[in-house]
Amino acid sequence: MQSYTIGQAARLLGVSPDTARRWADAGRVKTHRDEGGRRLIDGRDLAAFSTELANTGAATGSGEEEPSYTSARNAFAGIVTAVKLGDVAAQVEIQAGPHRLVSLLTREAVEELGLEVGVEATARVKSTNVHIDRM
Repeated sequence: MQSYTIGQAARLLGVSPDTARRWADAGRVKTHRDEGGRRLIDGRDLAAFSTELANTGAATGSGEEEPSYTSARNAFAGIVTAVKLGDVAAQVEIQAGPHRLVSLLTREAVEELGLEVGVEATARVKSTNVHIDRM
């Protein structure tokens, strides 16, 4: 199973490394140490925690991170939180900060990419119709 450093987890959760470190210190997410002494978070634990944060809204609006500057506005880096495999098709769920994305793709693609719960992945969205709601 893939493990993540505090910094990698922070990026996937959409918060600062200090916030992720405080959450780990408080025991909100379980960590372990590697041979070099770095704190790591198991991918499955991070996936569960990211879903919990999204459901409670705790990771939104932190204002702690600098904005990302990229022309790929439709790329959502996150962590795989669920994979449902059928005979031919599959459904993959990614939690990207407060955003939950669900994609339908072939089982073959899921297997070739090695997608499983706890793996880092980027969802790229392309659409011919974009709806905007004003809050």
